[in-house]
Amino acid sequence: MARLPSDRTPSIRRLDLGYFVRPAEEAGGPEPRVEPVLAYLVRRPEGLLLFDTGLGEGDPEADARYRPVRRPLTAALAAAGVAAGEVDVVVNCHLHFDHCGGNPLLAGVPVWTQAAELAAARAGGYTIDALVDFPGVRHRELDGEAEVWPSVRVVPTPGHTPGHQSLVVTGPDGCTVLAGQAFDTASGYGSALLARRAAGEGVVGAPLPGYPAWLDRLTASGPRRVLFAHDHSAWEPAEPTEPE
Repeated sequence: MARLPSDRTPSIRRLDLGYFVRPAEEAGGPEPRVEPVLAYLVRRPEGLLLFDTGLGEGDPEADARYRPVRRPLTAALAAAGVAAGEVDVVVNCHLHFDHCGGNPLLAGVPVWTQAAELAAARAGGYTIDALVDFPGVRHRELDGEAEVWPSVRVVPTPGHTPGHQSLVVTGPDGCTVLAGQAFDTASGYGSALLARRAAGEGVVGAPLPGYPAWLDRLTASGPRRVLFAHDHSAWEPAEPTEPE
């Protein structure tokens, strides 16, 4: 059964939806970087939520630039014991083609999107247009933070795109953040936390490069785990250590 009984702890399952090659000028280094494309299936008593839906098709220029290798969303869901028709809610961290590619397969399912992100996507030259507006699409436009279900909330994390958003899932064992591409890597997220600590201890001044204004809100629940769209590694808090 796809849904959880009401007395079960929520679960989050990572779905591997392929990979692509990020060009060197985007990767910030001398060489291109191969990156996974990851989505997350959140099981709650209220239903099933899918955070991101994989690589889209229909743009030869994007394919030539990024050389994507796709794993079908339906196959990834089936491996998790779920049919596409069982998904109740979609939350895309943003609407670039490597995050909303499976949306048309889920026509009729509400897609929770920041209004700023939807406006940017509809302005053209941003993504594959057919992945944004398609027959049966049901956009639920947001203007800021929103609760999807009890203990599941969307938090705006703009930066990579104007309407980027992350998801905070809280359960009996603590909080998990699905950061999307708010940070490219777990190490990047950890560096931002260290920057905040350094500013608080007076080691450096504030504001700091790479320290977004929304980070305090994202971490307010004290996450025990942070997961990313293009990094298999998860960030987890370091164990406390005694001063030397």
